[in-house]
Amino acid sequence: MAGSVDPAETFRQEAVELLAQLEGALLDMESTPDDRSLIDTVFRSLHTLKGSGAMFGWDSMAAFTHHIENIFDLVRKDEMSVSQELVTLTLAATDHIRSLLSAPDETDVVRGNALLASFRDLAPRKDAKTVADKTGRDKTNTLHKSGEHKPDDNKSGAHKPSAQESHVYRIRLRPGRDVMCLGTNLLRLLDELRELGYCAVAPITDQVPLLEELDPTACFMAWDILLTTESPRTAIDDVFIFIADQSDIEIDEFSVEDAEASQRKLGEILVARGDIAARDIEETLQKQERLGTLLVKSGKVSKDRVASALVEQRHVREAGKNRETSFSTGTIRVPAERLDSLMDQVGELVIAQARLMQEAVSNDSAVLKSISEEIERLASALRDTTMSIRMLPIGTLFGKFRRVVHDLSHEVGKQIDLVTEGEETELDKTVIENLNDPLVHLIRNAIDHGVEPQNIRVAQGKPPTGRLLLSAVHSGAQVLITIEDDGRGIDCNAIRAKAEEKGLLTPGQDATEAELYSFIFHPGFSTANAVTNISGRGVGMDVVKKTIDGLRGVIEVVSVVGEGTAITLKLPLTLAIIDGLLVRLGSERYVVPLSAVEECVELSRQEDQRSDGRSFLNIRDEIVAFIRLRSLLHVEGPPEPIQKVVIVSAGDARIGLVVDQVIGQHQTVIKSLSRLHRDMEGFSGATILGDGSVALILDIPHLIRFARERETSLRG
Repeated sequence: MAGSVDPAETFRQEAVELLAQLEGALLDMESTPDDRSLIDTVFRSLHTLKGSGAMFGWDSMAAFTHHIENIFDLVRKDEMSVSQELVTLTLAATDHIRSLLSAPDETDVVRGNALLASFRDLAPRKDAKTVADKTGRDKTNTLHKSGEHKPDDNKSGAHKPSAQESHVYRIRLRPGRDVMCLGTNLLRLLDELRELGYCAVAPITDQVPLLEELDPTACFMAWDILLTTESPRTAIDDVFIFIADQSDIEIDEFSVEDAEASQRKLGEILVARGDIAARDIEETLQKQERLGTLLVKSGKVSKDRVASALVEQRHVREAGKNRETSFSTGTIRVPAERLDSLMDQVGELVIAQARLMQEAVSNDSAVLKSISEEIERLASALRDTTMSIRMLPIGTLFGKFRRVVHDLSHEVGKQIDLVTEGEETELDKTVIENLNDPLVHLIRNAIDHGVEPQNIRVAQGKPPTGRLLLSAVHSGAQVLITIEDDGRGIDCNAIRAKAEEKGLLTPGQDATEAELYSFIFHPGFSTANAVTNISGRGVGMDVVKKTIDGLRGVIEVVSVVGEGTAITLKLPLTLAIIDGLLVRLGSERYVVPLSAVEECVELSRQEDQRSDGRSFLNIRDEIVAFIRLRSLLHVEGPPEPIQKVVIVSAGDARIGLVVDQVIGQHQTVIKSLSRLHRDMEGFSGATILGDGSVALILDIPHLIRFARERETSLRG
């Protein structure tokens, strides 16, 4: 059916998130092995994977995970301690679970059996048999297709939805008569309880007087509340902290499993809660009518009390069904393709609005202008909302690199701590999806070439454990992602020697540090003395450069020999719609990304004539080179009498772009260039203007590189 959701695919997505959570807890456990919260997190993740996997047909995955869960159950009971070997082995088990989620084959069976054997060797002798059963009853050798579903016969290890990982509280709240006079909003208190988890509320009105006797300033209501939550008891106490002294509040915790509450009858619940005696239940049952009705008629209990007990009965029955559901009902899953389609349609709306505005201006219609301005406001708000939906915290990407650093540091025999900052920084999902490979290459280089071996660090007076910082921060319309190590740094002399050897520099040619650092991103360029299976072939940094250029980003390198290196990636927040500055050259119009624009100045005739081949401006006693886009783009016709210079920057470099006219700010919907024009240098895309014509978007980093190369050639 169109639009239907495949439950198996939903589980697979949730399993990926659970595995990421599991992996993060395991990596934290290396430094704090006695942290009970981490142990509980690992156990819960394994438990959920096992139960949900069995329900959706991944029996082999569920059976394998069941044995790992048994190991951590021993850890929870203090019958086994957390060791480095256990953490490493469990990380390998998470990789195996991932493979079982995709397309398991016979090699996975062999790998799984080997892992279980290793776990069995780690377990205490008396519990070793519970870790792996070689008789085959654990179904490890049974492989099912990812979509296959088998009925649950209570033997496959399926986890029945229950609340055993949560706490179930019965709260009986009778506020004091004067609480509302003190400014308490009782409905807000109930809402706060609902925010803690799955909550059912039953009002008790047996103390409410007749209307003529009612005091509107007093509270006569009471409530019976059932709350299933993962929050501690203190969170509930905090909700009632300001009314506790004036109110009667009873909070009882009970276990759904121990009391078999989902099977309890109405009378049993009323007796357990102390609302009625057991003998009254027996007397009433003799009349063979519905228990709730009979109890109300007999006056043994009020109608509200029975209704409250029925709410509890339904609540505990549904609690298990909702255990796997997030308590936050404010989020939904949306396929990425729908977000992309929405963004495309918003882009077309922006273009249509620009056309409407141009038509309103040309017709000089006040009514049409008013409508156009209103549509522009709505389109702008819709654009911002849509872009915010596409934004993801970069922490979703950073979390993956903890495992990369863990595995690589062990492989090269170095101790390295990964520190992350700014995980909450948001970036367009398309940008995040393209950042994985560049960051992996940069991290691998930092570990292999940057951070020194432990003995060398100690000899240099550094801590034996290296430090790798991965940070992200917003800066205007950009996000700055920095990979910084405290290693040996980059030797500019070695870069120069290698560049001269490859013919990229002539011997003795002047070059700034930034120009020398740029050579490390050339294809096949590497200063490594030896090639390893991690790095040294000069290929990875080339991939980094191409990917960041494709994202319209800039790379900056700062390094101090003996102290470390910091590589910063400057990336746009989004690749879909940007604010641009529309300029004109002759009859053609071009867009300059507004995030790169610093200011606009006039190019006087005197400065234009004075340049005479060497194009420089004096802006507040600072020399800024400029390039004439007319000659660069071969624009025909005479220039304007007074031309304008748009000062742009990328990193620490600034240049001026000479144009005929600065038209103004323009909301730019980025369109990719065709295959025939994709390799054209100097342009990063195109946009459609209000009159239907096409304007090319200038590639500022490329133009700055061109200006630098021209300046170098003039100096030579």
